[in-house]
Amino acid sequence: MAKYAVGDHVSWNSEAGRVSGTISKIHDSDFDYKGHTRRASKDEPQYESESDKNDHVAAHKEGALTKLKS
Repeated sequence: MAKYAVGDHVSWNSEAGRVSGTISKIHDSDFDYKGHTRRASKDEPQYESESDKNDHVAAHKEGALTKLKS
């Protein structure tokens, strides 16, 4: 079961430091992401998030995200 919802404002760690963005999609089954198969299930979903500062989209497991206050 997903801990976060589409539209939630979250942050994650990247090579450039902490990034924030909004969840745009939740995957609960395996999916293709930038040419690679990412594993996801209902018990371990993955989240696509759009960065607040640019058009970058990232996919993360639940444990990599931190929910931000609105």
